[in-house]
Amino acid sequence: MGEIVLPRRMFLWCMSLIYLAAFVSLYVQIPGLYGNEGLLPARWQLRYSGKALGEQLLSSPTLLWLGPRLGLDTHTAMELLCLAGAALSLAAALVEPLRDSVVFFCLWALYLSMYQVGQVFLYFQWDNLLLETGFLCVLVAPLTLFRRSQQVREHDRVTFWLIRWLLFRLMFASGVVKLTSRCPTWWGLTALTYHYETQCIPTPLAWFAHQLPVWWQKLSVVGAFVIEIPVPLLFFSPLRRLRLGSFYLQLLLQVLIILSGNYNFFNLLTIVLCLSLLDDEHIHFWLRKAEKTNNHDSKLWSWLCYLLELAVWSLLIFGTVVCFDLQLDTTAFAITSRTAFTYHQFNHFLKAVTIPCVWIGVLSLTWEVVTAMFRCACVSGFLKRFCGSVQWTVFAAAAAAMFTVSLVPFTYIEYDSNARLWPGVRRAYELVDRYQLVNSYGLFRRMTGVGGRPEVVIEGSYDGVSWTEIEFTYKPGNLSAAPPVLSPHQPRLDWQMWFAALGPQTQAPWFTSLIYKLLQGKTDVMELIQTDVSRYPFHQQPPTYLRAHRYRYWFTKLKADGSYPQRWWRRIYDEEFYPTVHLGNTFLESMLNQYGLKINDKSPPRRVSNTIVGQVVRWVRSQVRGVPPHTLIWTILACTATFCLLRGLRNSKSHPERSPLGQKTVTVSDQTKKTTEDSSDHPGKSEERQAEEEDGEDSDDEEEEREDKDTVGDEEECEATSNRGR
Repeated sequence: MGEIVLPRRMFLWCMSLIYLAAFVSLYVQIPGLYGNEGLLPARWQLRYSGKALGEQLLSSPTLLWLGPRLGLDTHTAMELLCLAGAALSLAAALVEPLRDSVVFFCLWALYLSMYQVGQVFLYFQWDNLLLETGFLCVLVAPLTLFRRSQQVREHDRVTFWLIRWLLFRLMFASGVVKLTSRCPTWWGLTALTYHYETQCIPTPLAWFAHQLPVWWQKLSVVGAFVIEIPVPLLFFSPLRRLRLGSFYLQLLLQVLIILSGNYNFFNLLTIVLCLSLLDDEHIHFWLRKAEKTNNHDSKLWSWLCYLLELAVWSLLIFGTVVCFDLQLDTTAFAITSRTAFTYHQFNHFLKAVTIPCVWIGVLSLTWEVVTAMFRCACVSGFLKRFCGSVQWTVFAAAAAAMFTVSLVPFTYIEYDSNARLWPGVRRAYELVDRYQLVNSYGLFRRMTGVGGRPEVVIEGSYDGVSWTEIEFTYKPGNLSAAPPVLSPHQPRLDWQMWFAALGPQTQAPWFTSLIYKLLQGKTDVMELIQTDVSRYPFHQQPPTYLRAHRYRYWFTKLKADGSYPQRWWRRIYDEEFYPTVHLGNTFLESMLNQYGLKINDKSPPRRVSNTIVGQVVRWVRSQVRGVPPHTLIWTILACTATFCLLRGLRNSKSHPERSPLGQKTVTVSDQTKKTTEDSSDHPGKSEERQAEEEDGEDSDDEEEEREDKDTVGDEEECEATSNRGR
């Protein structure tokens, strides 16, 4: 694999933006979800028992324990942590030296603090994925705050490899669980005929995708299986073009999901993980920037590589045709497909391939570790070699530890393989489990809504006779309202309403809290339903009665003449979901007591934090109140990306050797080669003099270049000597 300087920098920059979107999205929802008047107040999760701070952090690792020491209540402390995370990620996106290990550790600690008290509204796989990826950023990012040099480190490829392993676990497990769940829609290849209309919050394009013929939907399921199960094995291929091919297939899948569904930052984060499959040469290809490479490969070796790549893709296509019995139907101009293997055959395949996948990871990581070790050994100068070796030892050990612990959640996909793991690995996993360092994944395990999309509709009334539906901003309700486009924002109440509709109301205790808060007329909760409170039908006076019914929703279809219908949805009544209740109602009171949701009524009124920090936090809240969250997020992201792009274009004009990210793309090997060539043309010019002239071309980086000159010069001298020897 080639140099990974640019993909690594792109990865860290993109992670800053992902963190920014995640913190802002959560921040705007804190009052209604976790505030003192919210659905599930976060202070319920923090029991101040008089223990020492260290013991409290060990029992529940969250920085919210520091709130009372700052004179802040839990609600204000949560908003402060979210604002700090948003500001820190914004600064990291704008200033590359801040994309540092320490900064990413702070971002990870801040999001983990929110996760620990997030309860059901933060228990999503993408939150776990963000925490795991965020911790890996601590290993991948440089330590620029303590030393200004941003030169290439010998162990960078070892730590960056962990991102590729995480991507493999995510995609492979997501494909496998669809079949191990025995869901008939996945086995019958009909899942996508239901998916577009039954997913949580579809986009307008989902309606059009739903109109596609059944044979195309089944073929799309086949494509998803291929991209998620066999293709991830190519992530560790020694052949570069196979890795690039797998990158574009993963990119295609994620883009299609983004176009048809609102999955917040999840698919964007997956695309960011895919950057671990790229190298500098391919980034230069994107930028249309020629890169001088000395290709010493023989024509025979090149042809052998081409033949091997052709064989791999041919085998993949042949296996797809055989496993799914693909046939061309010339009469209907369609491609028919069916699952040509049984569950037991797939289970045997999974047992046979899980442990080999682990060994593929072991060999791939070992190769990166050994390669980095030899790079350290080739550094000139005892002190530099010693420091590089110490760094290599630490980060190689950390990478090996992270890989070993990740085997526990990865092998959850196959019981026998998980049982064969060494018990010490499980004990290590249990020690770090509370910190969400590694997690198990498996998205879209079963397809819901086969008999129609279940949707809970809340109705309110003043007299118990005339009822008004309470429409949510994002989730389906109004039959004429078009599906929204709101990624990367995640309206967490709307998502939980989708889960609540899948079962009885007893499986969603928080729903009783929602009914109770709406009867009380809590503004913070109303803003979760409608950002513009004036559109909430009972904003002037809370309803006297509330009830909820479950409906079955379907996308409308094209008319017989091919014209579009006037409505996006159609629905039928299903059943009562929550009975008619009012304040003081016996059923409502019993549910509140059963779930412990009236604890806040028994406690004394919460004092408002009057400290300067508390006042600043409340002022920021007053500035963003009423702004649609997705609009706020996209405005911040667009301004940040535009600023970075303009700065990159300016730097590329003034310094052609710089990348659009504003950093030099010339690696150590490139500098060595350039210096060697120049020295052969001008043998009388010393290498130190040449380095000084190069430093003079960029006055802004003069001090940084002086720090790196000795290291680069020693390596240049080493390679120049070897070239003269040859």
